[in-house]
Amino acid sequence: MSHGRASRRRFTLLAAPAAAAALALTLSACGNGDETGGGGDTNFVTGTGGISTVAKGDRATAPKLDGESLDGEHLDLADYKGKVVVLNAWGSWCGPCRLEAKYFTKVAKATADQGVQFVGINTRDPRRGPAVSFEKDYGVTYPSFFDPTGKLLLRFPKGTLNLQTIPSTVVIDRNGKIAARSLEALDDTKLHEMIDPLIAEK
Repeated sequence: MSHGRASRRRFTLLAAPAAAAALALTLSACGNGDETGGGGDTNFVTGTGGISTVAKGDRATAPKLDGESLDGEHLDLADYKGKVVVLNAWGSWCGPCRLEAKYFTKVAKATADQGVQFVGINTRDPRRGPAVSFEKDYGVTYPSFFDPTGKLLLRFPKGTLNLQTIPSTVVIDRNGKIAARSLEALDDTKLHEMIDPLIAEK
């Protein structure tokens, strides 16, 4: 009997580091869009296209995000208050990020005069060089945070539409509230599906 309890205790102690490692891997690995954050007592719903949304009155406030950009300049999300902000977590090493990059560039240009601001969070790139080359290759002109250790991703409150995988995208409404999220690579159609309702909000 006591031997069984000891075995269970030993398994629990061994499982804890494994769980932490799994969480770190989830944050660093390219996502496939299979994860969902809905259910329980949350107020967001994941649609059939993998896009989770929150009704206007139920949205959580986006976290304070500030730091250094890939260009070495200070970057603060608060500077875009009053705009719809499309926040995309990406890495130069991530295949799905490369697939979606041309669509992000296209939609960022198309919606700029509608009060939409795209901002990237470059993560898990230990050096700036590959990330800067990525932006040049895909014509990305909007700013990106340089977040090699993923610190900014962890600022999102638990139980909200947070950035869980690479790539993932959240859209923040004009009032600084988290309104929509996708945990998979997006094309222009999906991006508009997330952004257009927020552009139309009064």
